[in-house]
Amino acid sequence: MIAMGIMIGLGSFTFVYARGTSYLSNDPQTCVNCHIMRDQYDAWSVSSHRNVAVCNDCHTPHDFLGKWVTKGINGFNHGLAFTTGDYPEVIQIKGYNADIVQENCVGCHTTLVNQVYGYHEDQSRRCVDCHGNVGHQNRSTQ
Repeated sequence: MIAMGIMIGLGSFTFVYARGTSYLSNDPQTCVNCHIMRDQYDAWSVSSHRNVAVCNDCHTPHDFLGKWVTKGINGFNHGLAFTTGDYPEVIQIKGYNADIVQENCVGCHTTLVNQVYGYHEDQSRRCVDCHGNVGHQNRSTQ
């Protein structure tokens, strides 16, 4: 009982300290709860998408279950990385999360993508390979 009480107490403290309820919202300000995300937030705030898309619109699936599963997985992974200090100085999206962004780019821009997609010989390329500054104005493209 004591061990369970300690675990519940520590979990509750961590949830409150990390502003856990803010992650239940769609507010982009939530992303700067972690200091490492300040550059991404600042770059988004001057980007062409700031008036039409918030972080969740690009970085989480648009279906209810997918959104919350992704938020849970990323929350755990980000919490672990920030707690242990095991993350690169310049963060990069990769894997599963890059796939979500690609799917959301294509989903929102279906008409445009259908018109120009045939022009690209390498159809495995991601939209952000060439258009990396769209969502985060200061992001360098490769």
